[in-house]
Amino acid sequence: MRDPKKSTGGAHGKRGSKGPAPAASDASTDGGYNAGMAVFSYIIGGIIVWSLIGWGLDYLWGTRWIVLAGALLGAVGGFYLSHMHGLTSSRKNADERHAPSAPSQDGKDNAK
Repeated sequence: MRDPKKSTGGAHGKRGSKGPAPAASDASTDGGYNAGMAVFSYIIGGIIVWSLIGWGLDYLWGTRWIVLAGALLGAVGGFYLSHMHGLTSSRKNADERHAPSAPSQDGKDNAK
């Protein structure tokens, strides 16, 4: 049982620390470096994995071209994943710096 007289934070800062908990490391809060590393990892990882799959199929079937198709598929798949995770966009939020894309609330057309 815990002693209620002792502080929960302690000198070690393991539990009960005051202040907000550190946010998870994601590309939208940590800047472009982490987003770039994530895109790089997705593309290189896709190339490696799909090249190995292609190499195995080339070995089994006695061909020589599937490894190249696998590398291309891995690069495209890695870019697709990074795009779907929102890592290839240069803007953080659409509503921060850009005009809204919806029609005006009053229903009038403001085009000239």
